[in-house]
Amino acid sequence: MPAAPFTPPDLTAMQRTLALQRWWFDPVYFGMDNTCTGRPALFVGNHTLMGFLDAPLMLTEIYAQTGRYLRGLGDHIHFRIPGWRDMLRRFGAVPGTRDDCHQLMQQGASLLVYPGGGREVMKNRGENYQLLWKKRAGFARMALEHGYDIIPFAAVGADDAFDIRYDSQDFQQSRLGQWLIRQGWMERYLRGGDAFIPWVTGLGFSPLPRPERLYFSFAPALTMATGQITDETIWNLREQVKTSIEQEIQRLLTYRESDRSSFSWRRPLTQPTLIRAGAHADADLK
Repeated sequence: MPAAPFTPPDLTAMQRTLALQRWWFDPVYFGMDNTCTGRPALFVGNHTLMGFLDAPLMLTEIYAQTGRYLRGLGDHIHFRIPGWRDMLRRFGAVPGTRDDCHQLMQQGASLLVYPGGGREVMKNRGENYQLLWKKRAGFARMALEHGYDIIPFAAVGADDAFDIRYDSQDFQQSRLGQWLIRQGWMERYLRGGDAFIPWVTGLGFSPLPRPERLYFSFAPALTMATGQITDETIWNLREQVKTSIEQEIQRLLTYRESDRSSFSWRRPLTQPTLIRAGAHADADLK
């Protein structure tokens, strides 16, 4: 079935809608020049806890600075929720299937994909800024097949805006969780726990996220070479992208350690950074 015609939303309306969110999180962007390749591209990055704090701000900034509106490839679970799926489609998202990706690439659309999908959104304690990709490499195959540039990017800040109070591992150890496992329902309905939504709290003990500053970094585009596509080339590309994202995450974490430009009222409402980058990380972000 052909992809439905899509017209990007009005930029001014998007910026107006996100004004409070932008003020609360005061986002910073590095490497925006790398998003202007002049060619359709596949943006690949890390998903953050709960998933809705940073992505809209990033998409709007790219749209404002480049005129490029990214079409999101979403986890299938999003499109099973009435209302929510309609909102996602209104903003251009589609289920992350090979057919949908193929059609959008044929149309020359620039795309956004989080290979970790819902699993990275529904984190457990101690998984901040980890890439939970399992064996997924479909994005690499599609980029090679269509000759798409890949732009790796990293997002830091949102994983620290909440505390996880109760996660999938807690649930699976409960009596109810154990019973669901024995019945096979944990695997059938919750993907073995991967689709369990954690209980999180933010400011104080409320659901309001702490005003952690958000940081984004875009690495130089990886241009796909023509040639034979094999399992090895797909996996090598997947690992190259993963390494690039991990490096950008570490660079942002290191930069955040010394960033004092947005603390003022924000500092008493946020917690000290719990995750520290290694001493080898490069903080020279421009």
